[in-house]
Amino acid sequence: MTAHTLRIDHLVISARTLDEGTQYVADTLGVEPAGGGAHPLMRTHNRLLNLWDGVYLEVIAVHPDAEAPASGADARPRLFALDAAATHERLASGPYLSHWVVRVERPKDLPRWQAQYPQRIPPVVPMSRGVFTWGLSVPDDGAFPGWQGAGDGIVPTLIQWDTPQHPSDVLPETGLALKSLKGIHPQAETVAAHLRWLGAAHLIALSAPDIAEGKGDGEGTVETATLVAEIETPNGLRTLK
Repeated sequence: MTAHTLRIDHLVISARTLDEGTQYVADTLGVEPAGGGAHPLMRTHNRLLNLWDGVYLEVIAVHPDAEAPASGADARPRLFALDAAATHERLASGPYLSHWVVRVERPKDLPRWQAQYPQRIPPVVPMSRGVFTWGLSVPDDGAFPGWQGAGDGIVPTLIQWDTPQHPSDVLPETGLALKSLKGIHPQAETVAAHLRWLGAAHLIALSAPDIAEGKGDGEGTVETATLVAEIETPNGLRTLK
């Protein structure tokens, strides 16, 4: 187990289009995400919204104008499971809080840490946009990171910024703050053990899903993995999920 702790960097809202995701956030929190840009390597684009204390919200979607990837090493799936059929099915019902990203602070070096534990931490992909450069842990298949078959967006992606400035330093103030982050997962104990190893267990309240009453066969139905973020706003507490 590592003795290093992490901090929440940003939350991820997945959407079919940026406009859909932006409208969902604006309707829920009363503030519209803006800025952001494109990720050419991943063929995605995003908009951002500042939260208090160095945390921000990212709305991400497939970039409709992105060039098709070349064959070979460049033909990688998009990050955050955006190419997965299960994601497409869920997005048909609207944008949702799909994932979270935690920041690895220096002097700890994320690529070196990953090289020491390649079974636990996905490969670190160098990325950049404008003045910002960073490394992001992204599985080669584009899926959410996981551990022993458990993940589904509840195991966080790791990020390390290579530039002294963080996006939250330049985003407009919003009066919004993340109050709590909760995760529900059918394999909660497996996920919790991995979060403790990462040093991130203190950042999220994790639990197993309730078992609903079965219909006629006496068996319960287990919910899918879910993230819920409570956001303090000038107009009271709001929930993203």
